[in-house]
Amino acid sequence: MQKFRNFKRSFSFQKRQGLPQSRFNERSEGNEFEEAIDVLCQQNRLNEAIELLHQIHRPSPRIYSTLIAACVRHRALQEGKMVHAHTKASKFVPRISISNRLLDLYSKCGSLDDAQKLFDEMIHRDLCSWNTMIAGYAKIGRLQQARKLFDEMPQRDNFSWNAAISGYVSHARPWEALELFRRMQNHESSNLNKFTLSSALAASAAIPCLRLGKEIHGYLTRTGLDSDEVVWSALLDLYGKCASLNEARGIFYKMEDKDVVSWTTMIHRCFEDGRKEEGFSLFRELMRSGIRPNEYTFAGVLNACAGHAAEHLGKEVHSYMVRIGYDPRSYAVSALVHLYSKCGNTENARRVFNQMPRPDLVSWTSLIAGYAQNGQPEKALWFFELLLRSGTKPDQVVFVGVLSACTHAGLVDKGLEYFHSIKEKHGLMHTADHYACVIDLLARSGRFKEAEDIIDKMPIKPDKFLWAALLGGCRIHGNLEVAERAANALFEIEPENPATYITLANIYANAGLWAEEARVRKGMESRGIVKKPGKSWIEIKRQVHAFLVGDTSHPKICDIHAFLGEISKKMKEEGYIPDINFVLHDVEEEQKEQNLVYHSEKLAVAFGIISTPPGTPIKVYKNLRTCVDCHNAMKYISKIVQRKIIVRDSNRFHCFEDGSCSCQDYW
Repeated sequence: MQKFRNFKRSFSFQKRQGLPQSRFNERSEGNEFEEAIDVLCQQNRLNEAIELLHQIHRPSPRIYSTLIAACVRHRALQEGKMVHAHTKASKFVPRISISNRLLDLYSKCGSLDDAQKLFDEMIHRDLCSWNTMIAGYAKIGRLQQARKLFDEMPQRDNFSWNAAISGYVSHARPWEALELFRRMQNHESSNLNKFTLSSALAASAAIPCLRLGKEIHGYLTRTGLDSDEVVWSALLDLYGKCASLNEARGIFYKMEDKDVVSWTTMIHRCFEDGRKEEGFSLFRELMRSGIRPNEYTFAGVLNACAGHAAEHLGKEVHSYMVRIGYDPRSYAVSALVHLYSKCGNTENARRVFNQMPRPDLVSWTSLIAGYAQNGQPEKALWFFELLLRSGTKPDQVVFVGVLSACTHAGLVDKGLEYFHSIKEKHGLMHTADHYACVIDLLARSGRFKEAEDIIDKMPIKPDKFLWAALLGGCRIHGNLEVAERAANALFEIEPENPATYITLANIYANAGLWAEEARVRKGMESRGIVKKPGKSWIEIKRQVHAFLVGDTSHPKICDIHAFLGEISKKMKEEGYIPDINFVLHDVEEEQKEQNLVYHSEKLAVAFGIISTPPGTPIKVYKNLRTCVDCHNAMKYISKIVQRKIIVRDSNRFHCFEDGSCSCQDYW
């Protein structure tokens, strides 16, 4: 008892730290201990409280209950185990309430084996004991044990049903969740509440099954439970995931207290459904609403901007993030790097990247792929080596950017070295994308024998991207035999894709095999396959202007044609010769040249030049790969008008400046 005497002597000192002064001569020793432990627990001094516990001869149930409650509050598993061990050592027989608190501690700390051992030792269990175990197992995904206890328990309440159903939902087993929900509906003593119904809606959304969701929605309406915000959020998620965006929007605008999660869900659903303008409009509404967007909101909007090449909108979002302040470690910063990389603004991408205290792998990958696609393969490879030195473990995705950089730079041997290192050095499996990249690398350089050897030995089936890469290499080098092999494989995989027919026909036309070219064109016509029209677009003063090949619908088309006529004369004076090799029709050369003039990217670039002040950079996006003639023409135009012209085609960015392209004509 010496320690307790010391405790009494120091009690007046303890008062200065928040402990009350006690009148030892008026209270029993047990009460003094209870009071001291209460205060120590309130001050989060758990270890001192437990140390004091060992000085008590026979602790009261209240002391144990206080200590265990404090351990639960602070998720102090080890301290809780010490208290539990003390109950056994002191021969204390706990009441159900104290055992349940211990179960709650073990469950909330994820120590379900300890919880199960205690549960098995309990002579008496109540509904709370069973529910705590079921909820604990369900939370960590041990659904088999949760369901076993659920089926064995002598009686159930709403918590029992909800814990089991939500466990299935949380761990991607929606069918089991709905099966249990049906059983609950038919159970006479059950009472469906907003938590049950929200879980059932989440399960319907995960399948997704709109019919079941609408059935639950009808029940909510009939019972008057559809006015709760938890239910509204679940309904919003259901209709969004089931692609019923109009119903989702109706639910959204009925919600009185929209939180940032609701806004974010609705905005993202608009983007996923292809309703870009609606998504951006909702985001602007959110900014005006006074509710602060979170990192997931920003990330979703920025990724949508990247997907639609809407750099100016992305910059608006970036500016807003700067104004309100943002965490440089958040997902939104990775999305910023991705946005600028996808839009060809590698300077901004790197600037944002450099602000990150520890860039994640997504940011590294975006920056590397951005440099690769923007004609800066050396920087892409430099950053990859920097990634390796940083200790960040590369994944399979980042190697796609690395191999693309080697492809665009013509670094065949270096690319092959990286390709083999994926498996041999980094222990990763080659993916279909890796094979497509390495075949593209070899085919572009004319090394068809090596390419075919890899195809014949690869352990996975070649996909359409690989065969398309091989066919593209054949177009460059005029390899008819390999082209036919690649085209035949593509005809089997996607017989309706016009790109295969067009590329093969171009190869035949370039070789002067007009009969073969006509056969391919006739095959297209007989199957009703129509060539996808070339489309290019440019943004001027925040308005997007789109052009199709041969387009005459634009209000400024006369000015555009006049400019192209003048620039064509100057280009020819500088030595430009139209490349008519890939014009499909076997027509007069003059007509072929005329056809080339009206390609969509030339129309868009011409409009950009006549609509902006001298020296303004021009940025054009195109849905297809730019043709050889347009690529050549852009070099001449950039030199004559002294403009930087950036063309993003379906493969990469081409930056034309002073008569040369960033791809160094290797594309």
